[in-house]
Amino acid sequence: MDKVSPTAAEAVADIADGASLAVGGFGLSGIPSTLIRALHEQGTSGLRVVSNNCGVDGAGLGLLLSAGRIARVTGSYVGENKEFARQYLGGELEVELVPQGTLAERLRAGGCGIPAFYTPAGVGTQVAGGGLPWRYAADGSVAVASPPKEQRAFDGREFVLEHGITCDFALVRAARGDRHGNLVFHRAARNFNPLAAMAGRIAIAEVEELVEPGELDPDQVHLPGVFVQRVVALTPAQAADKAIEKRTVRP
Repeated sequence: MDKVSPTAAEAVADIADGASLAVGGFGLSGIPSTLIRALHEQGTSGLRVVSNNCGVDGAGLGLLLSAGRIARVTGSYVGENKEFARQYLGGELEVELVPQGTLAERLRAGGCGIPAFYTPAGVGTQVAGGGLPWRYAADGSVAVASPPKEQRAFDGREFVLEHGITCDFALVRAARGDRHGNLVFHRAARNFNPLAAMAGRIAIAEVEELVEPGELDPDQVHLPGVFVQRVVALTPAQAADKAIEKRTVRP
């Protein structure tokens, strides 16, 4: 039951080229930055990433992106990363854009063993009808477009079928965790982390504070250890390393 890995490098060592990854975080909040850096140093490439966004230039998943290690991204927001836009529009990166709530539910569904579900989000748009550019050609034309999705009416209202997401691995970050993999997140840093962990067949969590089994109040656990296979305890310096995407102050 002791799921603690000695180092982040050892925890990600079996993530091979071409693996699919569900990655927690929203912007730079709650991102598993230490695990991402370990994966970057390892040199793994051809990754298929599912995450709300792809970090920013030079931080978070942006590290892997700028190094050319990511082949495909499924996400809901990409507006803060110029390198992302360059690779996508240049035909170097395949991108599946998903409505944010739909992405959250696809991850949750995959983690719960639900193969698909119907949602009204996207009805009447290219999300449902198909034609969204997944990959561009070098000349700017659309090389790969999204296919149309099954639609069905319930009580006179149209819904679109969306499939649950599962990935080979998940990388997440928690404020506290025990050796059994039970995790507690801090406020907004919870975001997509529990959902990403649920969707990964092997979920790896970096925790700012590692505690012994029994120290966490069961009523306060946000993600049970059954969804987590590996835990990495961060050093104080790693735990304090939290970048701010846009720093704003009052006059």
